[in-house]
Amino acid sequence: MRTLSPLPLAAALTAALLLTACDDGKSADGGAKTADRPAGSACAIGDMGVEVAAGAAPAAGDTGTVTVTLTNKGAQCTLKGFPGVDLMADDSTTSVSPDEGAKAQSLTLGKGGTTSFTITYVRGEAGSPKSLPVRKASFTLPGATRDAHTLTWSYGEVARRDGAGGAAQASVSGFESSGD
Repeated sequence: MRTLSPLPLAAALTAALLLTACDDGKSADGGAKTADRPAGSACAIGDMGVEVAAGAAPAAGDTGTVTVTLTNKGAQCTLKGFPGVDLMADDSTTSVSPDEGAKAQSLTLGKGGTTSFTITYVRGEAGSPKSLPVRKASFTLPGATRDAHTLTWSYGEVARRDGAGGAAQASVSGFESSGD
């Protein structure tokens, strides 16, 4: 049976401790690591699994929905407010307002907890100046405006409220509780 002498074993342990001491407490994207975030603090997009499901509007004038489901993979956190959603075309970006009459609620997510929100939009006529040719959508979580998640928009153009140059006919719901 082979045994290690105390000196090489001590050197290996010291090296391991030095390597972990060099950690700056930040994740690869510059955000705070989950382990360093106090329980109940604002949720970070980097700690969320993201799934998107759409009920795309089939024709101009029809209403469609894009539901984003978030799964917390980090420590317990809180969502207070609405998600910030932007629709991006080749030459412009427009912010999406909360659903009329919707009230922001506080929602606490434990590790593995899920929530969702829905973007509702009116499909625009392709190529019309009264439509916004959306290519991407991005969203942020309340309290974390720096970190955004971007997704490809493949649900057609979005109608504008007041014709050419107007805001998109779209709205975003508050966060909905999921599961038990």
